[in-house]
Amino acid sequence: MPSSNMSQTLYPVAAFVAVMWVVYLLDFVVPGSLLDLGLVPRTVRRIPGIAFMPFLHAGIGHLIGNTIPVAILLSLTVLTRERPWEAVVGIVVCGGVLLWCFGRSANHVGASGLVFGLITFLMIVGIREKQFVSLAVAVVVGLFFGGSLLGGVIPSFGSSVSWDGHLFGAIGGVIVGIATTEKVAGFF
Repeated sequence: MPSSNMSQTLYPVAAFVAVMWVVYLLDFVVPGSLLDLGLVPRTVRRIPGIAFMPFLHAGIGHLIGNTIPVAILLSLTVLTRERPWEAVVGIVVCGGVLLWCFGRSANHVGASGLVFGLITFLMIVGIREKQFVSLAVAVVVGLFFGGSLLGGVIPSFGSSVSWDGHLFGAIGGVIVGIATTEKVAGFF
């Protein structure tokens, strides 16, 4: 992909990350707390939190911790997939619905569900397609994010970390990866 096309392709990724930061900064100037727009499982009035959750962060460390993996994983998705934003929406909705149905009762905010969903999505796509680029991306993602994936979905009771958001985001990524690719050969 030529650099002008690549930069144009990556503009939406930069815009997504910019919105995360703008929302965080807006929380300092708007009355109340934007965190009240987060997802609370089994609470009907908090269903919109499924869409808002990736843009809401509980602190600067939380935001920075999600910014880098979101930028990397969204870039890989946008550069290697034919309809990347459909996959992103699918991961957010699928992981969010699962979290709303089965998550622990807490206010869930942050883009880490999307991060975990993109990790599993890119790995599943590589395994199922068995094409050089998708396999290479799956290996790179597995090497760089595999440890975080395994550690992030383990229940951490008493912690404010949304391990269940991570888990359901990862499951959403698997579901979207399977639904959007055709199995070439093998067990997956």
